Amino acid sequence: MPGTVRLRLTLLYAGLFLASGAVLLAFTYGLAAERITSSNASQIIDAKRQCETVWSSPVPDSSSVEKCRIALIGAAHAAAARQANDALHSLLMASAVALAGMAVLSTVLGWLVAGRVLAPLQAITAAARRASDGTLSERIALHGPRDELKQLADTFDEMLGRLDAAFASQRRFVANASHELGTPLTIMRTAIEVTLAKPGHTIEQLEDMAAEVGRAIDQAERLIEALLTLARSDRALDAREPVDLATATEDALDAAAGAIAASGIQVDAWLQPAPTAGDTVLLERMAANLVDNAVRHNVAGGWVSVATGERGKCAFLDVANGGPVVPPGVTESLFEPFRRLDERTAGDDGHGLGLAIVHSVVTSHGGVVAARGRPAGGLEVSVTLPRSQD
Repeated sequence: MPGTVRLRLTLLYAGLFLASGAVLLAFTYGLAAERITSSNASQIIDAKRQCETVWSSPVPDSSSVEKCRIALIGAAHAAAARQANDALHSLLMASAVALAGMAVLSTVLGWLVAGRVLAPLQAITAAARRASDGTLSERIALHGPRDELKQLADTFDEMLGRLDAAFASQRRFVANASHELGTPLTIMRTAIEVTLAKPGHTIEQLEDMAAEVGRAIDQAERLIEALLTLARSDRALDAREPVDLATATEDALDAAAGAIAASGIQVDAWLQPAPTAGDTVLLERMAANLVDNAVRHNVAGGWVSVATGERGKCAFLDVANGGPVVPPGVTESLFEPFRRLDERTAGDDGHGLGLAIVHSVVTSHGGVVAARGRPAGGLEVSVTLPRSQD
């Protein structure tokens, strides 16, 4: 029920006050009883002395003196006892009334204090409820001292921010993937319908249609493979094994040798050992994507520079290439899925997933990737990964 924690805190405050008040009352009562009892004994002794002094003078009847003395002592004792009982009873009743009043006051104050203490938690609960309804743009923005509740609210705001960005990215990804997958399907459907609609279509026309459908299928397969790789790289690594970035990069250059030769691109490679650890397939794909990106987004007769090695406790892979000028301020966006620049995609049949896969692979391996546009044109991409300890 609402306010359960607040009620518990209130009862806890009141219970602690009652317990401490009861202990204080018992201590005060015991101390007062001891003092009053000691005072009564003193009064009895004084009465006895006075009686002995008064009746010690010569009197006609000694028995009367003794009776008087005994009566006086008994009366003094009884009076002192009644006085002590009355005083202790008055003290107990007054203390009980004061304790009851303070208990009520402490309960009210405890309720107010508990409400004030729990107010940030109520704000966090309300924000969580709104988030569960799909409203991720609102924030708690709690003000106040930097205590545990302020840290909890700030952490919750940060989580909402990450969730909002993740869901927005997912929506863009799904929309772009749907569009990209729809393109080859549209090409295949159009090629088939146009060819079959022709009266008396020839074998040559059917062969052309099959070739066009085959290219569209290849494009769809590359896109699906890239999407699967991106999904795999976004997961946590199950196991790590030693990988040399130099070897992975050399294999990537060999695989791209045909495209490099066809474009007349000059490649300069400085491949020094760069040991790291992780998923071999993903790291090889990362290196291949960087090389393919440098070759694909280049100019005829351009250049590509590749270097691997170690910097301190990290392994690195640097890839630079000539090509069109990349506008400033957009290099970071190149790592987003399906992000492509017009000047970098002319005549390009890619899907804009190459650098997104690179970023995802590097992040899952605990590394850092950065890109920088060159003033003369082209792009420089630097990958840094933790060095293998083997």
